Amino acid sequence: MKRNLSLLGGIAALALAVLAMCLFTVDQRQYAVVFQLGEVKQIITEPGIKLKWPFIQNVRYFDRRILTLDSNEPERFITSEKKNVLVDSFVKWRIVDPKLYYISVGGDESRARTRLSQTVNAGLREEFGKRTVHDVVSGGRDKIMEDMRVKADLDARKIGVQIVDVRLKRVELPLEVSESVYRRMEAERKRVANELRSQGAAEAEKIRADADKQREVIIAEAYRDAQVVKGEGDGKASAIYAQAFGQNPEFYAFYRSLDAYRNSFKSKSDVLVVDPSSDFFKYMKNVGKGGK
Repeated sequence: MKRNLSLLGGIAALALAVLAMCLFTVDQRQYAVVFQLGEVKQIITEPGIKLKWPFIQNVRYFDRRILTLDSNEPERFITSEKKNVLVDSFVKWRIVDPKLYYISVGGDESRARTRLSQTVNAGLREEFGKRTVHDVVSGGRDKIMEDMRVKADLDARKIGVQIVDVRLKRVELPLEVSESVYRRMEAERKRVANELRSQGAAEAEKIRADADKQREVIIAEAYRDAQVVKGEGDGKASAIYAQAFGQNPEFYAFYRSLDAYRNSFKSKSDVLVVDPSSDFFKYMKNVGKGGK
């Protein structure tokens, strides 16, 4: 009886072991490639628990997430002007055809990275060789990245890989070149600044000259208007004087004489040398005679 139970336990354990060898799980972040006697038998993309034949079938997993290929050191490329630039870039890629990926690079990620790195490097060298320093530093980076992504993707499809994106992190001149470029840029900026200052000075002189001209015109017109008003006032005053003189010439003469006396004798320190018999004292001599 014990032997039978032991035998049944052994069979159960063997059955469980065989069942475990028949089952495998697929993560949602992975592709599962089922091989039968070394030949690709099935590509599984859906996650879950799957079955395979034990002993004759085995499973390999490949990452289906977007991976990053980042250069360790900046690469040196030559522009159309035969000038060197340092380029730091990275590539986003993923496996889209696991079977072709396995056939092309044996499912080895390091071999795939080497292949992609060579493709991107060659493509960037070609793109930079068609452009000037200004284009690659500022003007045409987006165009370079898009063209490079399209070209690299065409080659990567041959090994079952998709190039999602190609990005240039940094594009700069080598130290020995950047110094001379900075000096030229500085000289150019100074030239532009001096030109702007000259234009500003010329505009300022023009504005000042126009302001001076307007000031002179305003002053002349104001003086003219003042003289007109003054002339009109003098005319009215003369008319008033004439009218007053015409109404009572004797009183008018007396009033003017009093005004002259007031202005002449308003200060005790004033000295006036006048003949007492002159007409100036006419009304003073007649005081006490009834005004005659």
